Amino acid sequence: NLNIHNIQFRRSMLNNRMRNPSADISGPSPLFEDTSTGSPPGGHRGQDKGPVNYPGQSLLSDPMSNLAMAYGSSLATQGKEMMDKNLDRFIPISKLKYYFAVDTLYVGKKLGLLVFPYMHQNWEVSYQQDTPVAPRFDINAPDLYIPVMGFITYVLVAGLALGTQNRFTPEILGMQASSALVWLIIEVLATLLSLYLVTVNTDLTTIDLVAFSGYKYVGMIMGVLSGLLFGRTGYYLSLLWCCLSIFVFMIRTLRLKILSEAAAEGVLVRGAKNQLRMYLTMAIAAAQPVFMYWLTFHLVR
Repeated sequence: NLNIHNIQFRRSMLNNRMRNPSADISGPSPLFEDTSTGSPPGGHRGQDKGPVNYPGQSLLSDPMSNLAMAYGSSLATQGKEMMDKNLDRFIPISKLKYYFAVDTLYVGKKLGLLVFPYMHQNWEVSYQQDTPVAPRFDINAPDLYIPVMGFITYVLVAGLALGTQNRFTPEILGMQASSALVWLIIEVLATLLSLYLVTVNTDLTTIDLVAFSGYKYVGMIMGVLSGLLFGRTGYYLSLLWCCLSIFVFMIRTLRLKILSEAAAEGVLVRGAKNQLRMYLTMAIAAAQPVFMYWLTFHLVR
């Protein structure tokens, strides 16, 4: 029955089309009007709409708005310059860039010099037009890359050592890092005070002292790693070697900075002030092994 009903419906639709053939001639009305000729549709032909105005166009074309934008830009520039100037007074960023101007070759040679300084002959820093050359061009120039990376590595190795002994906690690791940083600050401040009391006329800066004091982390890392691999015997042997190396390194480096030119060249110079400078140089160098042992002996069992 359903099929018969469909056939009858189709026949009725065909008859209707044959009776009204003009209904399909025009075809369906287009969904969109043809605007390719540029003429407006329908009864709006010949009427110009004029230029299209965007919401922010009037604001940008306003002279007062342009003046305000220029004034705001000048204020932002002045504020940035003032911030950079005041920041450079407390944190010499331009100088810090010098201490991080290193490359892989320099780091390798410097680490070798810190571990084995006995065969090195020339310890003078090279200068170019009264300015010390970048560390990557002179192995004797101080840098901050090795001390910073050494400090971070020391904290990680300390955490590893504490973990192997089931003593690791975030609090203990934080105390280990903070104590090492505090002792470094105390050492630098004590050195600055000693240089002031002895009235040493030197070109050593605070950043130089931080760099020289931070080189001991290399020996501390080697000592702790040797203790993890070979026990306390390996720790003491490795630490002893590194302590002697850093002592020799500091003596040969600082004598050119603290002692007078004649005394630095090995000439015996008599005088109380020069003896004080010599004692100060030896004290700074001797303090490095003390800190190295103090900050590592409890990490190896």
